[in-house]
Amino acid sequence: MNGFLIVNGLSGLLIVSSLLVTLAGNPANSARFYALQSFILVMLFVALAGATGSGELYLWSFTALLTKVILVPAIMYRAFRRLSDPTIGSGAVMPTALSIVGAAVAVILCFGVASKVTLPAADAIKPALAVSLALFFIGLGCIVAQRNILKQVFGYCLMENGSHLTLALLAPNAPELVEIGIATDAIFAVVVMAALGSRIFDTLHTLDARQLTSLKG
Repeated sequence: MNGFLIVNGLSGLLIVSSLLVTLAGNPANSARFYALQSFILVMLFVALAGATGSGELYLWSFTALLTKVILVPAIMYRAFRRLSDPTIGSGAVMPTALSIVGAAVAVILCFGVASKVTLPAADAIKPALAVSLALFFIGLGCIVAQRNILKQVFGYCLMENGSHLTLALLAPNAPELVEIGIATDAIFAVVVMAALGSRIFDTLHTLDARQLTSLKG
């Protein structure tokens, strides 16, 4: 039971780190906070592996460490650090306080959903399951409520982390091949979106999503 308490406790840090990612002043700082969140996710996988006796989750942890903590943040940091659009600031559409309230509402609603789950595997990790669902919706909110096209990439990354955590919680014995597939998708998606964002900036000299109505070809 102590192992599951650690899992649920670490999941709370994922919400805090997701707010740091979405509210960071520039995409380069968001990349750093994303690496921090991914490291928390790795620790959560290790704790969950110990609590469930799943050897597969230890392999998931190692793969996530290489891809989510090191490779993907490095790609984003290197691609985004030279891109800046002072006219949009952080790119947030909503005030910081409203973003925090929105995240809290998402967590509360997802707790309500998770409490209805009757799977035996979910009994001890319902708080973490609720957080994994909330993480997905916070990422979706980041995509919708961000003017900065580079910050929208992090919305996708948050959604992917939420989905990844949901799978780990409900199917801890899933084979390592599943994790490799998830990691590969994330890497290629980030590379494509980073390249696209850089090309848009080089062409239009803006990172404002509202200015992309003139984008052609």
